[in-house]
Amino acid sequence: MITVTVLYPNKEGAKFDLDYYLSKHIPMVKRLIGAPLKAVVVEQGLGGAAPGSKAAYSVVCHLRFDSVEAFQQSFGPHAGTIQGDVRNYSSVEPTIQISDVKLS
Repeated sequence: MITVTVLYPNKEGAKFDLDYYLSKHIPMVKRLIGAPLKAVVVEQGLGGAAPGSKAAYSVVCHLRFDSVEAFQQSFGPHAGTIQGDVRNYSSVEPTIQISDVKLS
């Protein structure tokens, strides 16, 4: 199993419309990608390690797939549509990381 993590930096003055993200963007991603997308977890940053410090990321999204190939084949045809929607909820460019999931 792999996780595609989408991290939205918590920059000063940045906009992030969490309501739009949860009610429109994530359902669109689920609909377009379909069965290869095994799970979605969305986290809203509350703070950093030090008390009262700002979270490094305003929102982090984890998308689970069986393999890198399953992600690439299901996301690729819809990449333009999915990435084109970012401007509707965020003023910052996300950072993407693909990770191999290891459970202990």
